[in-house]
Amino acid sequence: MRRLLAVLALGIIGCTNPSTPAGYVGYVTKHPYTMPARFYELQTGPTSTGLGWMLEVTNISVTPNTSTEQFVGPTAVLAKDNLHIEFQAHLLWKIDPENVKVFVEKYGETGENPLASAYNNFIKEPFRTYTRDEVQKYDGLDIKDNIDVIGSAVQDRILKLTKDTPFTIISVVIGNIQYPETVAQSVANKLAATQVLEQTTIEIQTAKAKAQIREAEAEGVAKAMDTINQKLTPLYVQYEAIQAQQKMVNSPNHTEVYIPVGPMGVPIVGTMKMGQEGKQ
Repeated sequence: MRRLLAVLALGIIGCTNPSTPAGYVGYVTKHPYTMPARFYELQTGPTSTGLGWMLEVTNISVTPNTSTEQFVGPTAVLAKDNLHIEFQAHLLWKIDPENVKVFVEKYGETGENPLASAYNNFIKEPFRTYTRDEVQKYDGLDIKDNIDVIGSAVQDRILKLTKDTPFTIISVVIGNIQYPETVAQSVANKLAATQVLEQTTIEIQTAKAKAQIREAEAEGVAKAMDTINQKLTPLYVQYEAIQAQQKMVNSPNHTEVYIPVGPMGVPIVGTMKMGQEGKQ
């Protein structure tokens, strides 16, 4: 009886109920006293195994993780034109829930953070190498304009690396590019000079436009004067004078004096030599 009670007590003591929280898949193993641990089942959280004998669980997060690699200081990347470029590269990835068993048995390590261990052992160095390779294809000042292209190229290479593995690659993002201070100041000065040049160009174009307007106005005045000069013949002026006299005939109050005048009071039009009229 005592032996039976001892066996029952030992069995009860060896019973566990491992749980898995939401966002995790549990890799459950059984650990018999006299046998090595073996895979028991996968469980998707939130859940638990229920009371079972000698069960343990390793919970693997299946939500997206962001791993950031720094390329600063001594690890800055040398661009195609030998300019040192500092930046960050971000990798968004996760573990495929259906392949947690493969992940634990092939890539995972025991410890508090198996994902970090797997990333460091399998992805980190290739990710850094691919990023460095793609950035070095461009001159320093051209990198900012090709960040998306670089990120896509790195992502394609990581996807090939992780094909047929439990790793799911979501995206690669290249962070803000930091240039050396001297280069940044040079770029700022160049931008300021460009803005001044653009403003000067606008002012020159405005001045040219105003000059063209003045020239057009002067040309119009000149043409008008030519037209008037052509029409102002002596006969035309005399005709206008007669018309004016006719208009004044019906006016109740008027005094008109025309000097000099010719026959019938018509103004004389032409060039006269003073002092010769009395001799005629």
